[in-house]
Amino acid sequence: MRIGEAARTSGVSARALRFYEDEGLIVPGRCGNGYRDYCGFTVDRVIVIRSLLDSGLSVRLIRDVLPHVTGEATGRDQLCEEFLAEVRRYRDRLDARIAALTARRSALDVFLDESSHQS
Repeated sequence: MRIGEAARTSGVSARALRFYEDEGLIVPGRCGNGYRDYCGFTVDRVIVIRSLLDSGLSVRLIRDVLPHVTGEATGRDQLCEEFLAEVRRYRDRLDARIAALTARRSALDVFLDESSHQS
């Protein structure tokens, strides 16, 4: 399928598809006229990439883990410990940000509560 159809099918823009290609995340085929040709496997891979990006992982980490997620890694290949450590650090940073935002929201709730009693 051509880039427009692949974009519609995968739910990402044609620009995103070209970016994923530039980053080495996908390798679409080429038609005789030079147009990109996306197969079902590539569209499925794009959906996985989008999910991983939405979870906050960097393109670099996705490039490292993608063969494991899409079943391309052969044998008993495991996710490397370095990648898992990076994901844990990212999760921990998210936890810290969530805690800070929760504290800010609580402070605002107290302020609003006190302000409503003064009126």
